[in-house]
Amino acid sequence: MKGFRAIAILVSCLSAASWAQSKPAAKAPDIFLITIDTLRADHVHCYGATNVETPALDSLAKDGIRFAAAFTPSPITNTSHASILTGLLPGSHGVTDFAVPLSAAHPTVAALLQQRGYHTAAFIGAVILDSKTLAPGFDRGFDFYDNFPEHSDSKLRWGRVERRGMDVVQHAESWLAKHPAAPHFLWVHLYDPHDPYEPPPPFDQTYKDHLYDGEIAYADSALGHFIATLKQSGRYQNSIIIVVGDHGEGLGEHHEDTHGIFLYDSTTHVPLIVKLPAQAHAGAMIAAQVRTIDIAPTILDLVGAPQLEKRDGDSLTSYFNGTDEDGRLAVGETDYPLRFGWAPLRSLRTETYKFIEAPRPELYDLKSDAAELHSDYKPDDPRVTKSRDALAEVRKHEGSSENAAKTATEGAAGQLKALGYAGSETASAQRNLALLPDPKDKIEEQNLLHKAMLASDDGRSSEAREALEKVLVLDPKSPTALRQLGELELQVEDYAKAAGHLKAALEARPDDATAAFEAGQAMQKARDLPGARDALEASLKLLPGQFQARLLLGQVYLDLKNPKAAEDQLEAALLIESENVEAQLLLAKAQIEDSNYAEAVPALESLSKTQPENPEVFDLLARAYAASGKASEAQRAKAQGDKLRSSKP
Repeated sequence: MKGFRAIAILVSCLSAASWAQSKPAAKAPDIFLITIDTLRADHVHCYGATNVETPALDSLAKDGIRFAAAFTPSPITNTSHASILTGLLPGSHGVTDFAVPLSAAHPTVAALLQQRGYHTAAFIGAVILDSKTLAPGFDRGFDFYDNFPEHSDSKLRWGRVERRGMDVVQHAESWLAKHPAAPHFLWVHLYDPHDPYEPPPPFDQTYKDHLYDGEIAYADSALGHFIATLKQSGRYQNSIIIVVGDHGEGLGEHHEDTHGIFLYDSTTHVPLIVKLPAQAHAGAMIAAQVRTIDIAPTILDLVGAPQLEKRDGDSLTSYFNGTDEDGRLAVGETDYPLRFGWAPLRSLRTETYKFIEAPRPELYDLKSDAAELHSDYKPDDPRVTKSRDALAEVRKHEGSSENAAKTATEGAAGQLKALGYAGSETASAQRNLALLPDPKDKIEEQNLLHKAMLASDDGRSSEAREALEKVLVLDPKSPTALRQLGELELQVEDYAKAAGHLKAALEARPDDATAAFEAGQAMQKARDLPGARDALEASLKLLPGQFQARLLLGQVYLDLKNPKAAEDQLEAALLIESENVEAQLLLAKAQIEDSNYAEAVPALESLSKTQPENPEVFDLLARAYAASGKASEAQRAKAQGDKLRSSKP
């Protein structure tokens, strides 16, 4: 087993500037990176699965090289894909949460290939990788990035937050047909195996008793369609095709239904198949342990490009050439538990044992206990000491932790919930991690919370409420369950009950800006104006740049007969969204009530030109004119407002 490499590696090679100006060889290979979301290695036929058919993956394994022991550093989609694209561990690239930007300081393999003359495109299967919302920076280096539409009227998952695999590959095939000039680098992301497991016909019937495998079989059929297109177009022979799972799925092992919380092999062991040009080394199987952070260095090595200056992975070509048989240390990281107020986890896996750093640490002998069922942890075990030393070395090279405090926007939080992830919980950069609960003690709550999120998105409110109430039996102060219950009551307009749940959520987690904002919404609707004011002020103290919170607080101050304070909030709101009509009207109303006609009148006159069909503009203008002693102007404005109102159907 090789020792863990230092994170920062300086490679003596051509300078970045001279490389950017270089041209690819005449027959540079096309490169197709296919990532299949939530794909466990042991649920692929060529990896030994007997209850699922994966002919496309099996065929690629025959034409290529199959890695039997490949591991992802993260069980979360954004984090794991950032590692695939950069060759960096999560702590190095910083994308340890949803909606955290991938820094321009970390070049992606797409950007480096683009500099060498490659035509680059990405086709994603879920909004979780949309570069405009939940995956900012992921589009860097791509000539085309197939994001989701900004607005969707669909209430179905398909097209709103997820695309079927066949749709994804057809988008990719269409782009290839329109851009025939080689060489290409395409990233194709198939999301289908991710829950909820809803494979289309006939897979829903063929696999009706194990729908997760049905999703895998369907994704494999989409992959097969794509490969057939490559063969028909003549691209297959000279192509590099890499197929990899981004992470696995718990499926109830270790009591984890899905993924994100734990670092056991069920969610970190993924299939990895590499097909080389002319099918070199066809049918080879590499038993040595490797990592998905090795993919980007491998691609660059295969096309003769200089390596990434900073990387945690290494090229796999030494295995192809038979010059290397040793396994590599695999680091695992998950900060997802922080979203629920639980401790993050770190792990180190060798080919013989795995160490998991947690409030209750774990150590598994993988030779005698491959299922990781019986922890042998002892603090003085030499394997524990070596693992902690290696993880400490990793931490030395981690980037700034400032990203940990970032949260998703309100719209992105809704998309996360639709995909079954906790929305915009405040990350715990300021919490004492040593005092946080061990996720092992909270996994039943996580399963229920996940079930509730999906049920809520599907409109099954009673199921969501039932699951959340079960969480509160396990933990009466669960901030996530309390907040989600409050959100359910907001949806059905039971504002008093919503306010009660949301206030309790805020007491349990005072740094949750979203809970504070939603509590303010509920209390404003319930006409508890002082309570709404305090909750909204608390939310804005945590996250000052919230437009909706500023807008609502302005309205609350108006209702509290404090127009000066309302003006302050609405002016701040307009600094965020300067063209927002609702904020402009509320500000004018506050100015009128504060007798500030000198500012209200010109603002409303200007608004009457951009909003000539809005009767509220003329109503307010009439009030401002009248209060300013301009009776005739007031009369004309009132008449215009009445005319507009009467003409509306």
